[in-house]
Amino acid sequence: MRVRIADYSVQGGAIITANPNAPTGIALSRAEIERLVSERADAPVVIDEAYVDFGAETAMPLIRNHPNLLVVQTLSKSRSLAGLRVGYAIGHHALIEALTRVKDSFNSYPLGRPAQAGAITAIQDEAYFQQTRSTIIENRARLTATLIRLGIDVLPSSANFVFARHPSHTGQALSGALRERAVLVRHFSGPRVSDFIRITIGSEADLDRLTYALAEFLAIPSPM
Repeated sequence: MRVRIADYSVQGGAIITANPNAPTGIALSRAEIERLVSERADAPVVIDEAYVDFGAETAMPLIRNHPNLLVVQTLSKSRSLAGLRVGYAIGHHALIEALTRVKDSFNSYPLGRPAQAGAITAIQDEAYFQQTRSTIIENRARLTATLIRLGIDVLPSSANFVFARHPSHTGQALSGALRERAVLVRHFSGPRVSDFIRITIGSEADLDRLTYALAEFLAIPSPM
């Protein structure tokens, strides 16, 4: 379930990948990203770091020596501004200039003053950012351990969600059973991921409710 750098060795156009990956949550190291950017110096490489603040290494330090690298981030996840649709890109001048030309022609999400004000305030409020980030990381570790005790396989996540499956139940069965118990998770129908469910990390109370619902469906005592 990991992104393999070798798969990008063939000649082609621009490369766009999320790190950490969605929906798996698995992250590439900065060294792996640098290998990708170096081996494909002929093509723009866009790294989407929407979830990077939850445990992965940012590729931003690589920009100085790699003019083909563009790093994009959003304030929708770790900065808690999903409704404002604020994001940004960092890269060499040529890439930013090309991106600006496209944005001015096709961008359907211009940033109004409230969005800009909210974004600036969120960036300045470092204490709140660190607090919420730390809480999600701690709750993710707690949920992962609990799911394993329930006999559920969990992929190593560096995002604000976990990707998990049960060896005896399909992802559709798990998501359906949770929905019946008023707990919503994400299920994907693709052939490689259909056995998994993606669980967003919430509060301790949210995760306890999820745990009890899973234990009830699996007919085993709750590990909580």
